[in-house]
Amino acid sequence: MTAGPLAGLRVLEVGHILAGPFATMLLADLGAEVTKVEPPGGDLSRQVGDAYFASINRNKRSICLDLGSEQGRAELGKLAADAHALLVNLKPSVIRRLGLTYDSMRRFNERIVCVAVTGYGLDGGDDPAFDYVIQAATGVAALTGDPEGPPTLPGYSSVDNSAALTAALGLLAQIVSGRGGQVDVALRDVMLAQLNYRAAAYLNDGVEPRRMPNGAHSYYVPAQLFPTAEGHLALFVTHDGFWKSFAAEAGIDGFPTMAERAARREEVLAAVTRALAADTARGWEVRLRPLGVPAAAVRTLPEALDATPEMVVRAGDFRLVAGPVRIAGHEPEYRPPPRLGEHGSLVVDGD
Repeated sequence: MTAGPLAGLRVLEVGHILAGPFATMLLADLGAEVTKVEPPGGDLSRQVGDAYFASINRNKRSICLDLGSEQGRAELGKLAADAHALLVNLKPSVIRRLGLTYDSMRRFNERIVCVAVTGYGLDGGDDPAFDYVIQAATGVAALTGDPEGPPTLPGYSSVDNSAALTAALGLLAQIVSGRGGQVDVALRDVMLAQLNYRAAAYLNDGVEPRRMPNGAHSYYVPAQLFPTAEGHLALFVTHDGFWKSFAAEAGIDGFPTMAERAARREEVLAAVTRALAADTARGWEVRLRPLGVPAAAVRTLPEALDATPEMVVRAGDFRLVAGPVRIAGHEPEYRPPPRLGEHGSLVVDGD
C-alpha cells in the first residue's frame, strides 16, 4: 500500500464546529498532516459531544494556543513557516484581528495558502451566517418542502458540508498553482453556486423556481418520491430509455418522449402512482435495478448504514463514516480525534 496522496502536506486549522474542521479532516484522511490550533477552551464542537467532535476531527493533531496573545500568535507564525496552508473559519473581523489572512501570514511564509471560510466573504461583514441562516438567505429553504406547506430545511448541515468540500478544493487548487495566496470561500456563494440550473433558468429564461410536490425535479418527469404499497420510492427517469424500461415493467402505455412527459406531467404522475401501488418500495427497487432504471426505496440512516458496512470504520473508540475518496493502492488509516492540546500547548492567560 502506498502513502496517502496528500502525504507530506502540512495544514494548519483555526476554526470551530463544522465547515473548517470537516474540510481539513477530508485532507487528513488522504494523508495530510493537519494540526488543529485550538483556543484555551477548545473547539466549540467539543461541547456538543464526543461523537460529534470525532466525526469531523479524526486523524488530526491538536495544539492549544491563545491567539489573543502576542506569544500565541508568534507560536502560530512558527508553525506557519513550515506549513503549506492555513484554513480558518471565523468571522472576518476576527480573522483580521488575529492576523490569519495571507497578507499577515506571508511574513512567516511567502508560499503559504490561506483559506478563509466565512458567511459572506472576507469583505462581506460579520453578519451571523450559520448553516440554517444561509439556507434561508439563498433560496434553498424556499425550494424545499411541499408547495402547500412551509419552507423546510434538510435534515443535515448541507451548507457547512458543502462549504467544507469547496474550501478543500480551493486550498488544493492554490497549492497546485505553486503560489501562496488568499482563498476566500463564502457559505452564501457556495449555496448559490449549488443552485446552478435553477439560477440559470431564472437569469436566462425568467423561470422563477418553485417547490414541487414530493420533491419533484423541475425538468425530468417522473423524477420524485412516490408512495407504494409499503414505503416510498425515489424514481429518477432522466431519459427516454429509462422510461421505456420502467413503463414496460410497470405496465404503463404512452408518453414515450421527455417532451411529452414534461407537457403532460400530471397525467404521467397519476399513471406512475397507480402502477407503483401494486408493489412495495423495496419490491420495486429489486425489480427496477436490474433494468438499469434509477430507483431506490427510501431508507432511514440506520438502514442505509446497515446496508453499507464497508462505509463504517473505527477510529479509536469511535465508529464513524469512512472518507468518501478512494485512491487505488491506498488504505486510509483512521486515528481517533486528538485530545485538547495533546500535541502542544501555549496558553498565556490562565496557565
